[in-house]
Amino acid sequence: MTIVNRPIAFDWQSSFPRYLMPLQSRRMMHYFTDVLIIGGGLAGLRAAQEIDPSLDVLIVTKDRLQESNSSYAQGGIASVWDPEDQFHNHVADTLTAGGSLCEPSVVERVVQEAPRRIAELIQWGTKFDQRDGEILLGREGGHSHQRILHALGDATGKEIMRAVIDRTRDQANAEIWESAFTLDLLTHEGQCRGAAIARTGSSQPVLVWAKQTILCTGGCGQVYRESTNPRVATGDGHAIAFRAGAMIRDMEFMQFHPTVLYIAGSSRTLITEAIRGEGAYLIDSEGYRFMQDYDPRLELAPRDIVSQSIVSQMAKTQSPCVFLTLKHLNADYVRQRFPGIAQVCKDFGLDIATDAIPVRPGAHYMIGGAAIDEQGQTTLPGLWAAGEVTSSGLHGANRLASNSLLEGLVFGASAGNAASELAKSQRHQVGPFPIQQHRSLQNQQIDIVDIRNALRSLMGRNVGVQRSAERLEEARQSILQYTHYVLTQSFNTIEGWELQNQLTVGLMMAMSAEARKESRGVHLRTDFPGSDDANWRVHLAIQRKGE
Repeated sequence: MTIVNRPIAFDWQSSFPRYLMPLQSRRMMHYFTDVLIIGGGLAGLRAAQEIDPSLDVLIVTKDRLQESNSSYAQGGIASVWDPEDQFHNHVADTLTAGGSLCEPSVVERVVQEAPRRIAELIQWGTKFDQRDGEILLGREGGHSHQRILHALGDATGKEIMRAVIDRTRDQANAEIWESAFTLDLLTHEGQCRGAAIARTGSSQPVLVWAKQTILCTGGCGQVYRESTNPRVATGDGHAIAFRAGAMIRDMEFMQFHPTVLYIAGSSRTLITEAIRGEGAYLIDSEGYRFMQDYDPRLELAPRDIVSQSIVSQMAKTQSPCVFLTLKHLNADYVRQRFPGIAQVCKDFGLDIATDAIPVRPGAHYMIGGAAIDEQGQTTLPGLWAAGEVTSSGLHGANRLASNSLLEGLVFGASAGNAASELAKSQRHQVGPFPIQQHRSLQNQQIDIVDIRNALRSLMGRNVGVQRSAERLEEARQSILQYTHYVLTQSFNTIEGWELQNQLTVGLMMAMSAEARKESRGVHLRTDFPGSDDANWRVHLAIQRKGE
């Protein structure tokens, strides 16, 4: 059965003006490049490696290169590496986790390409954890074999990004702009032509004109109050792709990580999946190991099942959290295997080897995003995308643990290669296109922090692990009310632009979750608890109407 895209009516076009601040072509600075890459995480930097040396590539990121979801990835990267493992095992595990919504050809391609992409990382200087000269392999929920490569114990993303950042900084044809916020994509005659960039310290945006643009902006976990994502993950790429006219799909599928540290005063630190892979138990407030009541795989069930089980057990016990315990394991090994988590917990008076760690689910990974083909091309000509900002077909309705860094590598490479080849065949631009502002903007004093906090709390209550028609309708109406007076504002701060993007993404998520009247993968409707392949084995798509 072919999985089709089913459109969702998105009728409030007037709430989404094209540019988030007034742009006048005569007053702007103009910059020309062959390939523009928006986002400095693993997908973006991997794409940069594919750009032909004869072409110029500009990489822009709104913070430092080190500040991305990729850098914060703890558990590892999945690949068939052990001789006892086989490609078909990894494919089967991914398809099973994906709730019958994966694209099998995409899954097979990514899985088979994994060893080659990881070998590249090793060649570029990534140091995965080893013992006696052999790479150590872990196992995480949903995987049938040991196939998770990790580094620095529980800081895999940090080590991978160190190596890839060093390589990118040495790339002769690459220029990097840090602290550069992408306001919007520039389009002309139905094609992406670059982007408007606000650089810290500059009073006016720069209009970057590019032959080809690659979007690699990561996720949107900061739409929720409880999230593992860094502060920068506000869904900017999802929002600008939508505003430019690209198809956005699968936005109802936000994966919640089951185990986020829950201590008053602490940041919402991720407690990696690998900690359960090493044998940690989940217990409730009464010390009961409750996963046996929900799934025969216990703590190694896929993330959607574990998250939903935790929420149900919290309701049963009237408790705000559950606990991870490792006290039945070797204490020295536990502290050595998870040094980062051990230090975070130690700062709050907890010893992970002996004390129960309070945890609860938090927004972790957005499965939906800009729809792309197997090369990474979006539905908007001139725009490519890779990584968490996309809907590639790899994850289906639920991402298998540690497949995300892999997706960034594979699609980053393919999008970079394809964009590079196309850019080589194009003539240089002779001048900028005219800028047309589509809506007059208002200027009112509004409390950005208050609205952002209200949105994030609303999303957690109503568009969280468990959903219902009543709560989703309330969320949609509330967000729509915010958009009427926030999206028409002319802000001059990153906080204001991020809020506009968060509202745009939040509305797409609430609408998509309300439209999907079934439960599948990470999307659990308490009023439609079963899956319905006959009616809902489809991708739900949102696309901005033509202007």
